Amino acid sequence: PPSAPLVPVKDDPKFAKYFKMLAMHLPRGAVEIKCRADGVDVSVLDLDPNSPSPNQPAPTAAPPPPSAPLVLVKDDPKFAKYFKMLAMHLPRGAVEIKCRADG
Repeated sequence: PPSAPLVPVKDDPKFAKYFKMLAMHLPRGAVEIKCRADGVDVSVLDLDPNSPSPNQPAPTAAPPPPSAPLVLVKDDPKFAKYFKMLAMHLPRGAVEIKCRADG
């Protein structure tokens, strides 16, 4: 089967804004802080912007083996209290702090 064209890291929707920030000459430290805040690995900034995005599957990758049925995060009992906090309209920041405090 024909493979999809490779998307450069700088054009990947997950990473594009960080490369745009660098292109606008924002300090690298500020971009790294934004990456960490968004849960993105800062090592992506060290990649060549035109190299293939790490989000793409390897061209020779085999399909993953069948695994246990997927459980949505919102249905996982471990995270239920955080979704309940959000449902009670607590600020997202407060819920994130509680998540971090709980590990």
